[in-house]
Parts: sequence; C-alpha cells; structure tokens
Amino acid sequence: MPRTSPPSVPASPTASASSPREAPFAVIVQAADAVAATTSRTAKIGLLADVLGRVGVAEIEPAIGFLTASVRQGRLGVGWRTIADLAEGAAVPADQASLTVTEVDAAIERLAALGGTGSAAARTEELTRLWGRATADEQRLLTGILLGELRIGALEGVLTDAVAKAAGRPLEEVRRAAMLTGSLGRTAYLALTGADLARVGLTVGVPLLPMLAATASSPGEAVTALGPAPVSVEVKLDGARIQVHRHGGPGSRVEVFSRTLADITARVPELVEVVSGFPGGSLILDGETLTLDEDGAPRPFQETMSRFGSTGARAEILRPWFFDILHADGVDLIDQPLSVRRKRLREAVGEHGILALETADPIAAETFSQEALAAGHEGVLVKALDSPYAAGRRGRQWLKVKPVHTYDLVVLAAEWGSGRRTGWLSNLHLGARDPVVPVGEPGAFVMVGKTFKGLTDEVLRWQTTRLLEVETKRTRYAVHVTPALVVEIAIDGVQRSSRYPGGLALRFARVKGYREDKAVADADTIEALRALLR
Repeated sequence: MPRTSPPSVPASPTASASSPREAPFAVIVQAADAVAATTSRTAKIGLLADVLGRVGVAEIEPAIGFLTASVRQGRLGVGWRTIADLAEGAAVPADQASLTVTEVDAAIERLAALGGTGSAAARTEELTRLWGRATADEQRLLTGILLGELRIGALEGVLTDAVAKAAGRPLEEVRRAAMLTGSLGRTAYLALTGADLARVGLTVGVPLLPMLAATASSPGEAVTALGPAPVSVEVKLDGARIQVHRHGGPGSRVEVFSRTLADITARVPELVEVVSGFPGGSLILDGETLTLDEDGAPRPFQETMSRFGSTGARAEILRPWFFDILHADGVDLIDQPLSVRRKRLREAVGEHGILALETADPIAAETFSQEALAAGHEGVLVKALDSPYAAGRRGRQWLKVKPVHTYDLVVLAAEWGSGRRTGWLSNLHLGARDPVVPVGEPGAFVMVGKTFKGLTDEVLRWQTTRLLEVETKRTRYAVHVTPALVVEIAIDGVQRSSRYPGGLALRFARVKGYREDKAVADADTIEALRALLR
C-alpha cells in the first residue's frame, strides 16, 4: 500500500516518544505469546496497548504489521517451502535476543524490494542472515509474520481497541481514521504521536476499506426491508472489486487498487486509460471490472481473475463499471447520501456507471433482477438512497441478492485424487467461519462439507501447488492446511447432518472459483448457512 507523509508530529507526543529509540524485537515476541495465552478480549487489549507504548515512534507501524501478520511492505514472495528450507539448513537459532523491531522491519523492506533474475538466491541470503540472528522464539514468530498466518487472536478489531487505549483516544475516532487511511498502522502512528484524528480525511492515492453488503433472499424482500422510500437496485456483476484514484483532471496519474487494497495499477492499463479520460478533477471511484465475450456478455469470474492478476500482454480486455464515488474535485463524499453520490457519479463516469433502477416497488425490483440474470450477471444489489458510505463495514443499508446460493468458504484440507486425478489434491474439505472465534485461533472455521466438482485440470494443478505450500500435517488420504484460501462454492442448499461439527452439510456443492481477492476473515459464517435450514 502506498505510504503518505503523516501530519506534523506535535512537540510533545504521547506514549511512544519516551520509548527506547529501537525496541527489542523480543518485546513483540513476548506480547504475542501473552496475547495468545489468554482468551479475554480485555486482557488482549491491555497487553497490546502496553507493547504499543514500549516501541519507538518509527516502530509503531512495523509493530502493528507484526502483530497482525500483515506487514506494511505487502507481499514478500516467501512461502512455506522457503521457511522449511531455512529450518532444515544451517540457520541455527541464536542463544540470546539481539534483533530490534527496526532491524526486522528493514530486513523485510529489503525482501520486498527483491525481484527479477537472481532474486530467489538473494531472498534466501537475506532470510538466512535474519534467521541466524533470531532466537528460536523469534524464528517462530517471524515464520507467522512472513507467511501472514499469526495465530494469536490479535485481530485488527482488538488492535484498534488497543490503539485507542494506548493513545487515550475515543474508540470511534480511531476506527474512523483507520477506515479513511485504510491502514491501522498509519492510524496508530497518528494517534500515538498526538495528531488530530478528526482532521483525517480521504487522501487520493491512499485506498480505504470498501463498504460491504449484507444479504437478502429476494429483491422484493430487500426493497421492503429498506423502504418505504425508493431505493437503488443495481446490477451485481460477477467481477473483481476495484477502487480507482485519479490525482487531478484528465490525463493525471491514476492508481487502481484491489478489494484487499493491493496496488494493481501496472496490471490493468486499460482501466487506467478509461479513468484518465473522465471529465472533472481528482476522483476516488468504487466499482467492479470484468471481461466480456464477443457478444458483450460477461465471462466467468475465473477468467476475469486470471486477466486481473496478469502482468503480461493478454487478449482479454477488462471493462470497468462504477457504482460509487467517494471523492470528487477535492471534496470527500462518503458522508453524503447515496442519492447525492449517484448524481456526482453520473457526471464523472457517464456510460461507465453501473446499470441501476430507483424504485420503491418490489415487483419492479424483481423484474429488474430477472433482466440482470438473463444478461448473465450475478444478481442485484439493493441500496438505501439515504445511506452514507460506511467504509470497511458490512451493514444492512446495502443488500445483495443472488438467486443461486453461493458462499465464500475456506479450504481446511484436501484429499488426493484417484484415476485421472491421481497425483493432484482434489476433494476439498470446506469450512465456514465461526463468528464467535477470532480468525487465527483453533475452531475459527467449522467444517461443513466436501466437494471435488467444478475443478478443471488447470485449477487442480494450481490448487495442488498452492495447498502444499500451506500444509500443516498429512494423513494417509488428505493434506491438512492452514486456513488461507477462500473458495466460492455454489450449493443447492443445506441439510441437517451430524457428520460435520456445524450440524449441517452442503447439498450439491461445486466450485465456482478461488477468491484470491478475499481474506479468510471475509468468508461466510456458519450462521449464514444455518439460516438456510429455517
């Protein structure tokens, strides 16, 4: 994620200014162990607030990244195999802790900068140096940090509370700032150095967390739930979420970010070209992109994601459709009602706006939904016209309606295939998220079924390689994995079953595609599946 210069630090900053210039990395290790050892949210908040008060000003952002296993440098190209090779090699743990938070952050910075010919050897060399200076406990924590799989229950929600506590700031003020900056680390820096969080607004070039939708069983139900006032009924594309920032008028620099706030500008030159030509000044737009076939119909999601993730020349062209505008011409719009934002959106993007109907009639909404489905789209989104843009939240003012039951589940294990699929991991063990258990802790995902349907040879090859990278243990028939991959599953429904811990089983489950744009924390809950039993 791009980093911007923070507001000026006051002359008398709070807690962190009196901390050591460079805090020992062991401080983070000790805090992580203590947080993992307690199930009390209050205790976790207190422990995390304490460690935030012990690191230096320049170490606040790295410390937040370490504690969430989401380093500020982004993806590092380090997988399980690389870590396993270190464990099997000559990287003997150090007897005494000597690493500092700053030194670990600098090593990760160097890893992130590696690329091109010879980068694999350079990466191994850098990691070997780091591992050689780390104690056994530090090596263990570094493994979780680098693989993005730290299991201590320090979710961003808990850390947000800890930041507020450490800084002595109102929690809602910290939450809003985190949403607007798209970075809890940046927000923690601002809060702990005494910056005025009320002045934090949108910054073009700094992505913010997207607003999310709840679900409804039908368009008519959604209209009734949000009525009696008219609502916006919008086509729901089966594409990839994008957030696009333009730094000025036509021809100005354009940046494109994914749902997870990764910078994908270099991969989508056609989207950059479209937005570069829009009238007006600076822009922040929320939308979707997908590829179309020769007749103008949407291609399957997997094909869009394949093109979406490619950096090479491809024949498929991505097309953007925008459904919201968050900033225009120097003015933030997220607190304005959707009705106002839609008017500004039409002025900004013209024909690239999403097809929508404003109505209070449930029957009209049903008809619009059927037309969207007939055109090959996924369904509709029904939105309250008086709703602000609640960045990073899933509220009841946006309701998505899909006629086919599709759920985002997490792969827990996979069985080796037989016959034509021999040598490939095939039958997937699927889990739904337990909303009561923090992601990263045991029991966070509840197994609800298996499927091998819908997997092409290409996907089988890919998933075999990817699942082996996150393997945790192996039995005679299956490879168990860290919950790291989200897969979209279509089902005809669920049925009660004592076979799986969740008390239900999926009916006629088939794979629609992997959702690499989603984190496991975004997976659907077991309660969402249980609702189908009612």
